[in-house]
Amino acid sequence: MTCASASRRSAIRFANSGGIFDFARLTSELHELEQQTAQPEFWNNPQNAARVNRNKSALEREIRRWSGIDRQNGDLTALLQLAEESEDAELSRELEALLKQFEQSVGQLRIEMLLSGEHDGSNAIVAIHPGAGGTESQDWAQMLMRMYIRWAERKGYKVAALDLLAGEVAGIKSATLSITGPYAYGYLKAEAGVHRLVRISPFDANKRRHTSFASVFVYPELEDDVDMAIDEKDLRIDTFRSGGAGGQNVNKVETAIRITHIPTNTVAQCQNERSQLQNRMGAMKILKAKLFELEKQKKQEKFNAIVGEKKDNSWGSQIRSYVFQPYQLVKDLRTGVEVGQVDAVMDGSIDQFIEAYLKKQLTGQGSVQPSAVSPEEED
Repeated sequence: MTCASASRRSAIRFANSGGIFDFARLTSELHELEQQTAQPEFWNNPQNAARVNRNKSALEREIRRWSGIDRQNGDLTALLQLAEESEDAELSRELEALLKQFEQSVGQLRIEMLLSGEHDGSNAIVAIHPGAGGTESQDWAQMLMRMYIRWAERKGYKVAALDLLAGEVAGIKSATLSITGPYAYGYLKAEAGVHRLVRISPFDANKRRHTSFASVFVYPELEDDVDMAIDEKDLRIDTFRSGGAGGQNVNKVETAIRITHIPTNTVAQCQNERSQLQNRMGAMKILKAKLFELEKQKKQEKFNAIVGEKKDNSWGSQIRSYVFQPYQLVKDLRTGVEVGQVDAVMDGSIDQFIEAYLKKQLTGQGSVQPSAVSPEEED
């Protein structure tokens, strides 16, 4: 039977990969961390305690995940044997459903095994800015924001708006989101770059086709124990009234915070919380993430200068094209992945683009550069 054969192959492949999962090592590491947390002086060093607890949670999550897949594999193998012996149609349907769940779990695991960067397991800060074009680009920026929110919801992640400035007519002038969940940064780093939209504009009375751009920036949310020294003397802190929807306090007093790091002219602001203290904490979180990314870019540039890396600057950092009319196509210009279901992509179905990007990086491609845009994608 076809289903049984496929199930057998999947189960055998998984069973033969036993070297991937070292249960004894992980449980031993977890036991060591648990012993550390049980020590009376454990909380005397809050930064070390935070680091240990974070590592402990990651190990617990890893053990649960692998144990779940191992359990699914055992159930699948047992059901496979029953189905082959009895040739029962009901068992075959149950086997097919279990196989689908198993393949989804293993597929998710394959992706996460690609996320081995220092901060890939961190939460993410996503900033979205429209390009030139007024209302049209601002509407496109809001569509992208919704796409990432829907993607995060599908993952079971939490999303909070740290800063959100609405456009005068429609869309947004800017948005900064905090996305909290395992590997949020590892996934979303694949989305950093310029996103291009081609469609018949709903804001054009003549129904002409327009091209819009929006930039997406993705930063890892740094933990408190990460050493990121920022001198208070280098900061300029401004307060202003929030431009968002107001309550009794918001919009009436200067609760919004803008922090400028003077040496690098890096700006971070937060205005969506109701207190100035909360907004200041949010702005500092964004600033730390931006400065970390800036330092990482400087190191990469120095490395590129040494090895002589050459890049095609014809399309800058444009990474993906979304064509709504006259045909429907979403194409990733770095990996060549194409999807014709535009509505599904805009509803958060972007894992195929993320996975292709991560796999291409893993094969030694380094920084994945955009490919040329085909003539039919032009206006």
